[in-house]
Formats: sequence, C-alpha cells, structure tokens
Amino acid sequence: MPRSAARISADGRPVTWLGANFWSRSGGPLMWRSYDPQLVSEELRVLRDHGLNVTRSFFYWPDFHPEPERIDEELCGHYADFLDRHRALGMTTVPTFLVGHMSGENWDPAWRAGRDLYGDVWLVARQAWFVREMTRRFTDHPAVSGWLVSNEMPIYGAEETDRETVASWAQLMVDAVRAGGGTQPVSLGDGAWGIENSGHDNGFSVRDTARLCDWLGPHVYRMEDDPVRQHYAAAWVCELTSTFERPVVLEEFGLTSAFASDENAAAYYRQALHNSLLAGATGWIAWNNSDYDTPVLRDQRPYRHHAFEMYFGLTDSAGRPKPQLRELRDFGRVLREVEWERCARSATDTALVVSSYLDTPYPFTRAEDRSYVQETGRQAWVAARLADAPATLLRESDGEPAEGYRLYLVPSAKQLLSPTWYRLEEIARGGATVYVSYSAGAHDEQRGPWYARLDRLFGVRHRLAYGLVNPVEDDEVTFTFGRDFGSLGARARLTLRAAGTADSRSFLPVEPEDGTEVVAVDGRGRPALLERAVGAGRLILCTYPVEHMAAVTPRVNPEATCDLYDALAVRAGVRRPVTVADPRVAVDLVDHADGHRWVWLVSQCEAELPVKPVVAEGWRLSARAGEGAGPPVRAVTLPPYGVVVLRLDAA
Repeated sequence: MPRSAARISADGRPVTWLGANFWSRSGGPLMWRSYDPQLVSEELRVLRDHGLNVTRSFFYWPDFHPEPERIDEELCGHYADFLDRHRALGMTTVPTFLVGHMSGENWDPAWRAGRDLYGDVWLVARQAWFVREMTRRFTDHPAVSGWLVSNEMPIYGAEETDRETVASWAQLMVDAVRAGGGTQPVSLGDGAWGIENSGHDNGFSVRDTARLCDWLGPHVYRMEDDPVRQHYAAAWVCELTSTFERPVVLEEFGLTSAFASDENAAAYYRQALHNSLLAGATGWIAWNNSDYDTPVLRDQRPYRHHAFEMYFGLTDSAGRPKPQLRELRDFGRVLREVEWERCARSATDTALVVSSYLDTPYPFTRAEDRSYVQETGRQAWVAARLADAPATLLRESDGEPAEGYRLYLVPSAKQLLSPTWYRLEEIARGGATVYVSYSAGAHDEQRGPWYARLDRLFGVRHRLAYGLVNPVEDDEVTFTFGRDFGSLGARARLTLRAAGTADSRSFLPVEPEDGTEVVAVDGRGRPALLERAVGAGRLILCTYPVEHMAAVTPRVNPEATCDLYDALAVRAGVRRPVTVADPRVAVDLVDHADGHRWVWLVSQCEAELPVKPVVAEGWRLSARAGEGAGPPVRAVTLPPYGVVVLRLDAA
C-alpha cells in the first residue's frame, strides 16, 4: 500500500526546501534594529554555498508592530533589502508574522496589555491586520516562497485554550494572508504539537491545521534515553504528521553545540535528515543559521539567561561552517543525485495501528493512556524499521483499519474501540497476519485488556483475576520457539528485558483452545506467542507487552522485538526487495519516476559496520553511477551512524 509523501509545490511543480531558520549574528531577534546588509549577504552566501536554498525569517513582533495601528516602515525597508539579497543568491525565504516567542522567552508588543491572543476580538483583529499588511507589502517579491503565521504559538499563548477558539483564530490569520494578496503556501508555525502527535491537548489540533494549511511543520527537540530512539525522534513525528495527507516540512530541528560534541552533532543531523525523509518529510529547515556568542549578544536576552541558545548554529559566531552544515550539504547532494523531486516513498506491506486513545479524550480515561500510546507506538515503529519492514500508520481515529496490508501490528495494546477488534479479525480472514501484544496499561485505573471478546478472537481462555495483575517475575523474559516461525527456527530463543510500572510489567495468562497453536513459551513454560488460523490469514497474540517494556528501557535498541517483527514479516509474506540481517541497519526504499528504486541503508552502530545486503530474486542492487546503474553491490561498509544510498533495478 502507498505511503504519504505530499510535496510543497510552486508553479505546479514540486519543490524541496532545504535551509535554515535565520537570525543574523548582528543582533539575533533584534537584528532589524542593527541591520547589517553586508553581513547578511555573507551569512546567506555561506548557506547557499553549502547547497541550502531557503531560510525561515521572522518579523519580531514588538519591533515591526510598535503600535496597534502602525507598522515600522524603516524595519520593513530592512526586510525588503533582506529579500533582495536572497534573490541575488538564488534563495527564497518563508516570513513568519507573529514572533512573540523566541529561544526561551516570550516577547509582547507593549500594547498587548495581557489580552487573550486567541479570544480577545480587538487583539485578534490587530493580529489579522498586521498579517494582512505585511503580506500586502511583500507578497509580490520573488524571494517569498511561503508564509508562516507564528513561531510556536502554543508556547507564546500557553494558557489553556479550546480547540474551537484556536481553529477560529487560525482561520482568520490564514484568511488575512489571502486578503493581503498572498498566493504562496501558508502554515501556522505551531510545531505540530497537537494531541494527535503528542497525546497532549494544547488547543492546536494537527487535524484542523491540515484542513486549513498547505503544509504541516513539526518542530522537534527531543531528549531521549536511547540513541536509536533519539535518531528516530524527528522521523516518528514526521510519520505521525504525514497521516494527514499534507506536505510535511521539518520546520525546526537541530541541537546546541553546548549539549553535543561536533562528532555527535554531525551524526544527529545525518540521522534526523535521512530518517525523516524516509518517514515522509519533503522539506527541512534547521535551527538555525548561526551561533551568537558575541560581546553584544551574550548580554542580550534571551542569550543572557539561556546561554545554550547561543550555540544552535550551522556556523559559529565568526561565520565558519560547523559539522552540522556539512551534513546538510551532503544530504542536499544526495537529494540532487537521486532527483528527489521525481521520487516517492515505496509502498509497504506493513501497517501499525495507532489506537484512537492517543488523540481522543474518551470519557473516564486518563492522560497517561494517551502518552502510553505515543511512546509504545514509537518503539514499535522503530523496531519495524530495524526489521526492514517499515510500517505505515493507520490511525484508528480515521476509521476502522483499511485492508490491503499483509502484516498489521497492534503493539502492547490496552485499548482499542470495540468495532476495531471485530475489524481486525475480518482483515485476518481476508489473508493478512494480525499481530497483537497484550498490555494491562501503565496505571491501576480499570487495569486490564479493553478488548472485545478476547478469548474468541485469539482462540484462548484467559486466566486473569479481577483487580490483580500477573507480574513478570524475571528481569529478562525468554521466548523459546517450539516450531519454525518465519525467520526463526524451532528452538530459537528471544530474550527481552522486563520493565514497566507495577501495573504494566505484567503478562496475560492464557490457555489455548482447539485450533490455536502455542508458537513460543516463556522461561516458565507459559504461552508467550500463540497463533490462530482464521480464513486465509491468522491472528497472533503475544502475552507480554514487549514493545512497552522496550519503550521504557534506556539504551535498549536494537532489541529482540526487531527479530520478532522480522519473523512476522516472513510469516506474513511481506515483500522486502532488500534486507540486512543485522538489526543495527535499517533498510527502506524510494521509487523513482523512471522505474528504478533507491535503497537507503541507515546504520545505528557507533562503529564502522560491514554488511551484506540480501537482495530478493528478480532484483539487482548497484552503486549510484551518473544516470544509470553502476557495478553490482554485494557488500557495503557503513561509517559510524552512516548512510549509504544504492540503486535497485529489476534484474
């Protein structure tokens, strides 16, 4: 089944934004007061010379809109010059209107006087007027490639706000862009942090934004306890966001050199760029162009109190390129070599069902249920990638899961809607393999499986006792297979680290009924993996929350769930033209319009790693070589946390 990878377009053609958020090192957020045209040209030229084609720029709201009905024309003149300098270098920019939050501080126009940003009619009208007038001034400039309403408005207007009010405010802001004559693509700049992606309701619904805007722009700065999850943090958010069938631009990502060495900063950028591409992103704007450790700026807010904010740059404070910029340059070269505008994500046979309890606050459920789905789903999605069976996401909140996939993953599930359980059996009867792993949930409120007809669905008799859990007694859980199962042979063993809360670190005691086979047992001889044949397919029950246990374990990846998912992929007949046996390497494919495919090999190993890709019958793997295929490739050595892109053709 196809995977979403919608594109930003200009003049009817797809475009790829690769760039940086921009504040000149002459002044940071106050740059327009001390605007230095020559320095700006130098800064832009460094970016352009490294293959970047776009910036995201900012109307610092207190300066550009000093009075309710006045715009500072001198600063607008500076911005017009800024646009001219982009055009001279063949670059474009995306102006951002309401810049009240920036780098660890909120900045109000003096006249706001505490009024509600979304609900106060007068203040909303002032915002719309500002947006309209700034659009009118600059919309005809060829260097303007898009518009953003705000910068991280959920932080600036952090008071609890209802979804309907935010959606109405957003509609008025987008309408103001159009009223000002803006024809370029527009989005909100909210970070895509809504409940659909985070499990937390901040009033900014990603679903509502998708209906209103031309692209969705995740902002991702995760702090993780596992290197692999860290490398996939931005990609996971892009995958979630791509389910709304709008172009996904990774609008902000990056790191401060205060928190990472040069080597590790480069690896993070490399991983974030390539993994997000494979997860549906089609544009990238790094945070940000320059460091700000100068005599003037180190004593200026926000850098005075957020010193680490001085070091997010792609160049240092003297304008010298940092390793992060070189990673963007190398990534841009790959995009050009594969002709990215003519590519699309390859279809997949694997689907991961995302419980609607992530984004729907059902009556008498808890916020922990939502964050649980987010964290567990991410771990399962990462494991599927490391198993070379990358999964598309099926949001239960979009309706019952669609047919057409060969493997359906329902990881560590406590809650699905009742009709979904019936639908999963129907899908299995049609020939698919449906895998469900059990979870009691991470808290003690109505702890247990919220399943419709669990026993009948899986052909078992559960032995749960009301109000109690069956704790996992051992620090490691070992699955021993009693027969061949996919890529795992009889007597194969998988060892998983037990983890979780007193509620979630528990298993499901079951006994198989006639027609259900125990595939694997745990270290105490209890059923751990069971298979029930239904129609042309099968339902597979795992009695342990293996994905959840991994999700809450530091530095665990890759772990044995990858091997389990690999076996499931083989059992389900998932089509995988190229695989790598080592779970530290993830394989994914991209289709070119001319008929060949590109194969990405992404290493999660901190050392150099030699691998031998396994190519399915009927395919030929080769090196990239100009416009055609190069010599056959049978072995590859991946650099530490490295990426290699190869060509795949029909043999």
